[in-house]
Amino acid sequence: MDWLAVSDAEWTAIMLSLRVATVAMLCSLPFALAVAMLLARGRFWGKTLLNGLVHLPLILPPVVTGFLLLLLFGRRGPLGAFFADYFGLVFSFRWTGAALACAVMAFPLMVRSIRLSIEAVDRKLEDAATTLGASPPWVFVTVTLPLIIPGIIAGMIIAFAKAMGEFGATITFVSNIPGETQTLSSAIYTFTQVPGGDAGAMRLTIISIIISMAALIFSELLAALAARRVAAP
Repeated sequence: MDWLAVSDAEWTAIMLSLRVATVAMLCSLPFALAVAMLLARGRFWGKTLLNGLVHLPLILPPVVTGFLLLLLFGRRGPLGAFFADYFGLVFSFRWTGAALACAVMAFPLMVRSIRLSIEAVDRKLEDAATTLGASPPWVFVTVTLPLIIPGIIAGMIIAFAKAMGEFGATITFVSNIPGETQTLSSAIYTFTQVPGGDAGAMRLTIISIIISMAALIFSELLAALAARRVAAP
């Protein structure tokens, strides 16, 4: 059973993946909520274009997305230079870049989950709160937000699972640097490229499956719990 023993380097890749996926999920949540609300309720010119741009990472080859991120957020890219000069935040070939790439790839899934929840909300409940004198922000906080919490939770966990498995955009943008940008997927890829690496690839594959399945099951449980609380009188 020695092949089941996880090395220090493999644990580093696992912990880095968890860190990257968590940061990607949390940082993209407010933007996903705002975009989902805009797409679900907004009426404006260019809505179809915005929807297409949001979902573009799902249909583009991940390598293309990673290359575009490198052009924009690299050290000489317009956004990369801005963040580096004014905030000291470097993305290219750093774990922060891996989190950015994962956030971009998982963003459409989170937006879609939240948008579907918003569209399922009964507008009569919001109208009733408005009639009673509640302001739009207060209606959102007290009526809309509690009703869409299951969708938000589901979107967060799905985005987390997607970020855990991201590979193409990440390796293109930040490379595969052990201890810095080598995530779980990158480590599996590395094992498959060296003789005798099958055992390591299998170990990390099993761990990846366990984490992803646990995330999805946890999402279902939390969403069901939130739905029961919302439905409770």
